[in-house]
Amino acid sequence: MAGLFSSGTSSASASNTLGDLKNDVALANGPEDSISDIVFNPNPADTKDLLAVASWDKKVRIYEIMSNGQGEGRVAYDHDGPVFSVDFFKDGTKVISGGADKQGKVVDLATSQTMQFAQHDQPVRAVRYFENSGTPMAVTGSWDKTIKYWDFRQQTPVGTVTCQERVYTMDVRNDLLVIGTAERYINVINLKDPTKFYKTITSPLKWQTRVVSCFTDSMGFAIGSIEGRCAIQYVEDKDASLNFSFKCHRDPPQGNVTNVYAVNDISFHPVHGTFSTAGSDGTFHFWDKDAKHRLKGYPNVGGSIAATTFNKTGSIFAYAISYDWAKGYQGNTAGYPNKVMLHPVQPDECKPRPSVKKR
Repeated sequence: MAGLFSSGTSSASASNTLGDLKNDVALANGPEDSISDIVFNPNPADTKDLLAVASWDKKVRIYEIMSNGQGEGRVAYDHDGPVFSVDFFKDGTKVISGGADKQGKVVDLATSQTMQFAQHDQPVRAVRYFENSGTPMAVTGSWDKTIKYWDFRQQTPVGTVTCQERVYTMDVRNDLLVIGTAERYINVINLKDPTKFYKTITSPLKWQTRVVSCFTDSMGFAIGSIEGRCAIQYVEDKDASLNFSFKCHRDPPQGNVTNVYAVNDISFHPVHGTFSTAGSDGTFHFWDKDAKHRLKGYPNVGGSIAATTFNKTGSIFAYAISYDWAKGYQGNTAGYPNKVMLHPVQPDECKPRPSVKKR
C-alpha cells in the first residue's frame, strides 16, 4: 500500500499536478521567531477571515486578512514563554493558546482582554476548542502526560485524563478527539464520554508521531510522522479495510540513500474533505484520500513549513515557513526565512477526483 501516492508518473501528468506559488502573498508584520501554529476563524457566518499565529517569540497575533491578500494586525497578547498551539472559538469571538509557560490563555477579540484558563505541570503542547451541549470548553494536552478539560467559567479542570506518555499533538472534530503522544500511542476519545479512551492504537507509522488531524466528517484521522509518511486511519473497526499509509516529503533516492523529512502539519479542506501535508523539506501537497491520489505538489518554498491551515471556505491555504530544528542547532542560520504565506486556492487544486464506481 505504501507506493499508492508515489510520484513516479509520466512527465505529462507530473506537469499537470505541479502547483503554482506565484500568487502567494507574505503576511506583513509577522512574528520575530519561529512560528509554531496558525489557525483561521471557523465561523461561516463571519464575513471576515481572521488568522491567529502562535510563535516562539512568546506572542499570539491575530490578523484580519483583507480581500487583496494583505493582513492587518488586530490583537496581540503575550505568554511567559514560547507559544506552541492556538485555536479559535467556534463563533470566532475568542482565541485560546498554550505554551511553554505551562498555561492556557484566552483572549476576547472585541476587548483584547486576556485571561489564564488552564494550568499544567509541564508545557502545554496542544489546545483545542470544543462544545459540550453548547457550552464553550477547551481541552489542553501537555508534556506532563495529561489532557485536561476546562470550562472557562471555572478555575479548575472539569476533567483530567492521564495518557501513557507526553502529549505531542491533538485534534478535535465534532465529538472526535485524537491525541498523539510520545512512544507512538494514539488515543481516541468520544467527547460525549470524555474521561475515558474510546480506543488506543499504536501508530501504524514506525517513527515518532508529529501530527494528528481529524477528517472533516470525523470518521477518522490522518497521522504524520518524522519519517516522511502519512497514515489514514478510520476510527471504527468496520472501516479498517480503508486504512492505509503512504510515503511523502522525501527526496528521490540517491544510490542507496533517501533523504526523508518530517511531516509537520496536515490540514483538511473544509468543503472538499481533501487534505494537505507540509514538511521539513519545504514543500506542501494536496491529496485525495478516497481516490488515493495526489492532487497537487508545489515547488520548494525556501524553508521548512512548520504549520498550515485553510480558511473556513477553503479559498485560502496559509502556511508558515520557519526553522523547525529538524537539523538541530547548526541548521538555525541567521537568514532563515520566517513568515506566514497565504496561497489563494484555485478551484481545481483541492477538488477530489471524480469517483469511479468499482464493479
